Amino acid sequence: MNEDGEPQSGYTSPPPGAPVKELRFRLPDLPQVRQFAEGEARDAGMPEDAIGDFVIAVNEVATNAVTHGADRASMRTWTVSGDLIVEVHDEGSWKPGPKPGAVGGMGLWVARLVSSDLTVRVGNGGSTVIMRFPGK
Repeated sequence: MNEDGEPQSGYTSPPPGAPVKELRFRLPDLPQVRQFAEGEARDAGMPEDAIGDFVIAVNEVATNAVTHGADRASMRTWTVSGDLIVEVHDEGSWKPGPKPGAVGGMGLWVARLVSSDLTVRVGNGGSTVIMRFPGK
């Protein structure tokens, strides 16, 4: 999946009974999104040398949500088999990118490089990006 193509139709949800943490945010809240993501990475036992890239990937997807999707978005996190799952949802509509020669628009591409799996779900209810990162 890249930003030039159509989004994939897969979706992952937390397993029954899994603790889920949620953060709602807007564009000015992106520093809190990064702080929240870093805390979740540490709680999941992510290796210290992977946390910086993880925060960048989450920030890219969260920034896309509140700049290209809708003015408000939410992020949920949970763990599955030691891996950290991050879901970012906005109520906007899918707009593929980047275009050749673009300066920006590579957020999903960056997130895809860092995550072990990335799924995009789109529809009338908005856009959702689900990323999986190795934890412990």
